[in-house]
Amino acid sequence: MDIMVQKAIFFATQAHAGQTRKYTGEPYVNHPIEVMRLVSEVNDDPEVLAAAILHDVVEDTPATITNIRIGFNARVAALVDDLTDVSKPEDGNRATRKELDRQHTAKASPDAKTIKLADLISNSMSIVKDDPNFAKVYMKEKRALLEVLTEGDATLYKRASEMVDSYFANRS
Repeated sequence: MDIMVQKAIFFATQAHAGQTRKYTGEPYVNHPIEVMRLVSEVNDDPEVLAAAILHDVVEDTPATITNIRIGFNARVAALVDDLTDVSKPEDGNRATRKELDRQHTAKASPDAKTIKLADLISNSMSIVKDDPNFAKVYMKEKRALLEVLTEGDATLYKRASEMVDSYFANRS
C-alpha cells in the first residue's frame, strides 16, 4: 500500500476517533476506507485514494483544508475541498442545502466525482438497508446528484445509477 494512502488512513482514523456509523455503531473510519476500496477498483492514483479516505474529515471533524494541504499536498486538498459540502444549516431547508451542495459538486474534477460516486454507493447501501423511511428522501437526492456526476468513472457511475434505478423500480 502506498505511503500516502497509509498516511491518509492514519489521519482519518485519528480525525474520526470516537465517531461511529449511525446505523451500525461501527467505527466511522470504516466508511471512508470502504469508499477508498471502491475507488481503488477503478483508479490506483495514491492522491485520489488518499482523498477518498479523507473525503469526510473537513465536514465531520475539526480538520481543515489547510490541514490536508499541509499534511498531504495541494491536489489532495483540492479533491477534498471538491468533496466537502458547502451548505450550512442557515442556508435553508434540506432541499435548498442539497441543491447548493449539488451545484458545488457539479464544478468538481472528474476524480472528485469518481470519489463522490463511491461515497454514494457506500452510503446508499447502508441507508436503504437500515433506514427505509429516510431512504425515500435520500435516494431521490442521489438520483438528482447523479446528473452532475457523469464525468466520474464510468464503471462506478453505472453501478451507482443501477443502484438508484433499482431502488425506484422496486418501489413502483
